Amino acid sequence: MTMPQLGLGTFRLQGQQAIDSVAAGLELGYRHIDTAQIYGNEEEVGAALAASTVARDEVFVTTKIWTANLAGGLVAPSLKESLRKLRLEQLDLTLVHWPSPGAQVPVRETMEALLEAREAGLSAAIGISNFPVALMREAIDAVGAANIATNQVELHPYLQNRGVAAFAREMGIHVTAYMPLAYGKVMDDPVIRGIATRHEATAAQVTLAWLLAKGYAVIPSSTKRANLAGNLEAPRLVLDAGDIAAIDALDRAGRLVSPEFAPTWD
Repeated sequence: MTMPQLGLGTFRLQGQQAIDSVAAGLELGYRHIDTAQIYGNEEEVGAALAASTVARDEVFVTTKIWTANLAGGLVAPSLKESLRKLRLEQLDLTLVHWPSPGAQVPVRETMEALLEAREAGLSAAIGISNFPVALMREAIDAVGAANIATNQVELHPYLQNRGVAAFAREMGIHVTAYMPLAYGKVMDDPVIRGIATRHEATAAQVTLAWLLAKGYAVIPSSTKRANLAGNLEAPRLVLDAGDIAAIDALDRAGRLVSPEFAPTWD
């Protein structure tokens, strides 16, 4: 199954909130759900998927392997545990959530184990997340660019990650933008709000349309049904070259996610 360009993120969603968000998303028409081992909500996502009337083969589900499970012998067992929680027989996509802190586990070891897990049928596709160019090169050296479905990175108007995106494009690796609305900061941006007014759209829709126009996948999250529905309209919004250039100019290296174990960013 091809990954839908617009998906539903579940970062920070817990308990019933996670169930309700995914359930509402599926009901509204989302067919791409993104979770992770460290989010602590795989069971809730699984409950929402199980309760939905949407057929399993119509929903693209992604999870991510946490740093504690990156050693070669831990990748597949942790993925099987994720499958149990999600009530699935196979993931559509499994990512390395973060490069191993301090390079304790070599990129090659993890990527080869993940490729083995894919070949064993645990996941239809594999990829990476939060990988700068240097570590992308290591991942490519390990398993080949053709076996890396995406690099999921923080990407929004204030952090456009142009070096990573350009290298990924050159290598034929898709880019997925997480935190696409910059924790909601785009809602108050005068440039984005001005464009939204002209298009009779929301600031969120404009931002997502801008990312989609660049060929990225996007995985915004929300607990509000109205916002979930509104975000789903973003692909229908067509921005002109002036709109895109204006948002391009907002880049200011405004990274929001950089834990102490993060790799050296480009």
